[in-house]
Amino acid sequence: MSGDEALELWLHEYKLDALGRVLTEHGTDTRTVLQARLEELYRQYVPAQERVNINNRIEGERLAEERRAEESRRISAFRVAEHGQAQYFTTDAGHEFLDAAKRLRIYLTKEPSAPLDNFAGLFTHRVEITADQFNELVGIRMDNTGKVPGVFDIDFDKREFSAVHIMDGWKTFAIGDVSAAVYHATRKHGLTDKQQWDRFLERLNGKEITSASHLSARNISFSEEITEMDDCLNFYLNADFDVDAVFGTEVCTSANCDWLNVYANYDMAAHEVYDTLDIELHRGGGSEETLSYPLNAAEKKVLRRKMDAYCREQTGMTLDEYSERHMAEERSLLTEPTM
Repeated sequence: MSGDEALELWLHEYKLDALGRVLTEHGTDTRTVLQARLEELYRQYVPAQERVNINNRIEGERLAEERRAEESRRISAFRVAEHGQAQYFTTDAGHEFLDAAKRLRIYLTKEPSAPLDNFAGLFTHRVEITADQFNELVGIRMDNTGKVPGVFDIDFDKREFSAVHIMDGWKTFAIGDVSAAVYHATRKHGLTDKQQWDRFLERLNGKEITSASHLSARNISFSEEITEMDDCLNFYLNADFDVDAVFGTEVCTSANCDWLNVYANYDMAAHEVYDTLDIELHRGGGSEETLSYPLNAAEKKVLRRKMDAYCREQTGMTLDEYSERHMAEERSLLTEPTM
């Protein structure tokens, strides 16, 4: 990108000192006056249309440079819950899973007398964001554009560490397991980044847990027929994971005979998953209760992929193909003449 160039001018030091003194008395200085005179000289001798063209060229280069900087920018997003408070922020460091986990271990193993009193304090150049902005970055991470290499939800109150995986959605582990995995990956000196990464994942293998707001691909499977109603496809979600941890219910116990049905819905016209899961809680005594579970961006994207795969398996068509055929049939029925 082009930029300003310096001009070298000469004036005897006695003269320059005198000029500087007088200009200071008038509330200005030599550099300011000379800059103004140079701009005046430029406007006086360069034709107006050429000046317009030059300004347009300068602005075009500035915008192009901003676009290049934005395209090369890599940010990571964090939600950190600690002492009953939640913080949302981004960092330009481009942290991936192991990077964030190393920060976690630094925080957990710091000296009690260290001035750092919260995890967010490790990120001195963080930018605060809203919960909605955080969820948007979750979606971008799932799209695997490369702009968001890591999104993390670290809950010190629940002792959980969650990270977004581009295929499986959220993956959640106990904080203690993540810290131990970092120690295992880094205790031997001289390991490459890949070797550390492999050792880190090896240590966490099989230790994933189920957590509210972090439904993973491993939690999502369907059974029964896909049903259609009111421009919506309805999928029966198998409740074969720890539903109590996710939905806050109490059915995974022998203390009662409660059970539940979980449904995920797909808007055929909008081509998107509904924002919530529908839950029917059946009490052992015969009563029923309707609940809902809000879905975040990662959960919705994983659900859509799973819906599409299940639709192919059940109908031989993609989710959108099946939706279009069903809506076409509905339109045909509406336009048929009545006898």
